[in-house]
Amino acid sequence: MQKSTNSDTPVETLNPTRQGTGAVQMRIKNANSHHDRLSQSKSMILTDVGKVTEPISRHRRNHSQHVLKDVIPPLEQLMVEKEGYLQKAKIADGGKKLRKNWSTSWIVLSSRKIEFYKESKQQALSNVKTGNKPESVDLCGAHIEWAKEKSSRKNVFQITTLSGNEFLLQSDIDFIILDWFHAIKNAIDRLPKDPSSHSRNLELFKIQRSSSTELLSHYDSDIKEQKPEHRKSLMFRLHHSASDTSDKNRVKSRLKKFITRRPSLKTLQEKGLIKDQIFGSHLHTLCERENSTVPRFVKQCIEAVEKRGLDVDGIYRVSGNLATIQKLRFIVNQEEKLNLDDSQWEDIHVVTGALKMFFRDLPEPLFPYSFFEQFVEAIKKQDNNIRIEAIKSLVQKLPPPNRDTMKVLFGHLTKIVARASKNLMSTQSLGIVFGPTLLRAENESGNMAVHMVYQNQIAELMLSEYDRIFS
Repeated sequence: MQKSTNSDTPVETLNPTRQGTGAVQMRIKNANSHHDRLSQSKSMILTDVGKVTEPISRHRRNHSQHVLKDVIPPLEQLMVEKEGYLQKAKIADGGKKLRKNWSTSWIVLSSRKIEFYKESKQQALSNVKTGNKPESVDLCGAHIEWAKEKSSRKNVFQITTLSGNEFLLQSDIDFIILDWFHAIKNAIDRLPKDPSSHSRNLELFKIQRSSSTELLSHYDSDIKEQKPEHRKSLMFRLHHSASDTSDKNRVKSRLKKFITRRPSLKTLQEKGLIKDQIFGSHLHTLCERENSTVPRFVKQCIEAVEKRGLDVDGIYRVSGNLATIQKLRFIVNQEEKLNLDDSQWEDIHVVTGALKMFFRDLPEPLFPYSFFEQFVEAIKKQDNNIRIEAIKSLVQKLPPPNRDTMKVLFGHLTKIVARASKNLMSTQSLGIVFGPTLLRAENESGNMAVHMVYQNQIAELMLSEYDRIFS
């Protein structure tokens, strides 16, 4: 090895006889140059194959990172399959039961996991940078099933992980929750039941996130040591991978547009492609479908209660088993033949609970929203006779399904009051139970407590003066 005698720029030259043993010549910078504030002139010689006597330039390493980041898309982007808002409740953590609290979450589904964000995707990504990481659920070995008995809400399914975590997901829109259920189920079915067999993907994930000198040196050495045609082939594969990802993103964008243009649930119902359910249907729609002014399910429940529940302590006040009530609701909604004398409905509180749930689920209560203020004004009247006549006049103005269903229901409740000595249910007790269920304002304001008093009083008057109001 010889050194140049130039005093301004010291340069090292490599002996040609050593060049074949693996010497690598690097670009040399002038240490005294005012344009170079970071680097000093160095040379790097491989004394043994694969052994570096000096570390690679930091500038070189950062450049390699930048190239790889541009060429190879992040693994998370490649794996995202679905994202959007759903209602979420975590009911178990590591097998320990938790109190059910519903919240709106931005959910991101990838090929192996689900992430729950409290904000939209853009806000969530910005918060991740500040250390607010989303809750992640590993889908490997997880189980998914519909869980109608776990909540009074409709369209609820449950995800149970191998670690014992349990989540409920829900949406009021049928086709949205169905899309999510099948997307998550397909992701789970593609994964192995044993998480350990997925180790290769985890290694790839670690490699993609790695920024170590060894990893970058590996990519650099691969490209430098290969023949020119091999280097071109490698770069083609990397660029082709990025192009393939872009194509997938375009396909996803088109699919999203297609989904948003699909017919709405209302349109499908109007065309008869999707039938209205019993629970949650408008009263007039249900009665029109059944060619009656009183829903069949209401009649069946009243008949069962009068047959075996008039003397039961706390009838309509005591709650039945929620899971069994939800099961009954499911059967009714599927339009299956219902027999309330079956042994599974032996607990009469299940029947009364289902009847109350039917009235709570009406999109518009039994006392229509447009009549709410008028009933409140009528109950405020001081003279009892004037009050009764005002209520009677309003009842007669109601649509036939509302009026006839009201007459049947309150006629049934008068029979409950007649057995108050045995079932301990007075007119006041039934008013408290049914007032808020049958009568409520469309837009609740700060007068909720006042409204509740009037709701109870109206229900009590309908019971105590049933003969005069419905004569």
